[in-house]
Amino acid sequence: MTDLRTTVVVITHNRRRELLRTLDRLAELPERPEVIVTDNGSTDGTADAVARHHPEVRLLRPGRNLGAVGRNLAVREVTTPYVAFCDDDSWWAPGSLAGAADLLDRHPGVVSVTARIVVEPHGTEDPIVRELRESPVPGPPWLPGPALGSFLAAATVLRTDAFRKAGGFHPKLWLGGEEELLAVDLAADGWWLVYADDLTIHHQASEARDATLRRRHGIRNTLWFTWLRRPVVPALRRTLNLARTVPRDTTSLLAFTEAAAALPWILRERRVLPREVESRLRLLEPTQRASKARRYTG
Repeated sequence: MTDLRTTVVVITHNRRRELLRTLDRLAELPERPEVIVTDNGSTDGTADAVARHHPEVRLLRPGRNLGAVGRNLAVREVTTPYVAFCDDDSWWAPGSLAGAADLLDRHPGVVSVTARIVVEPHGTEDPIVRELRESPVPGPPWLPGPALGSFLAAATVLRTDAFRKAGGFHPKLWLGGEEELLAVDLAADGWWLVYADDLTIHHQASEARDATLRRRHGIRNTLWFTWLRRPVVPALRRTLNLARTVPRDTTSLLAFTEAAAALPWILRERRVLPREVESRLRLLEPTQRASKARRYTG
């Protein structure tokens, strides 16, 4: 079953072993999707290993670590109507890419489909799945699954043209919660984001990660997104909640300091969301506060 509707985009940095495993799994898919890899300046021989073991993969070498913008670079090369993202330590289950494309074909108002995430090697569901499945965001009755306020880049298929029109991932956010800003901008353009329980992506977390830097960026990016798009009162509420709940250490202090230093940029770029999109985000606030899957740790 060859399916020419979807291209898979992967970004990587110094994870040669994990990436080769992911590319092996993608090569086994019945859909036989085209795969584009952006090597974000790896120094462990990742790019050469991909060229040697997977010559069918389109390999981009920007020469530096672009973070999430490496996905933007790859999407420029995509010629299919849909683009599926996955990380270098995750891979799509057989049939899920075709299922996502079928769903997008049938529902022209849906811009993204996020799949169920299964954590390997034990095959358990990621804790975030329950939150996706039980999303409180209301949607029209024709939606094929629960409506979402955001998406997970490592487990989502999107419309290529809509991604490009919205500008892709913002370069200033780099990596860590970078999806939230793009998601609400897509929603502001009139699109719906959904979760599909019958689609699956597998994730076996790499040990090659800087959890402390990821936490710092995650807190900073949450604050930036909040003040770029939310009205003042909800933005204050979320900021205070973060201040109360993040670890009280140097990493959190640096994150808040970086966020505050960008105030001139925030004021220039600030664009409050339409009321209907903001109302969806408010409904998500209790879930975010109680979430066990969204903790800033590391």
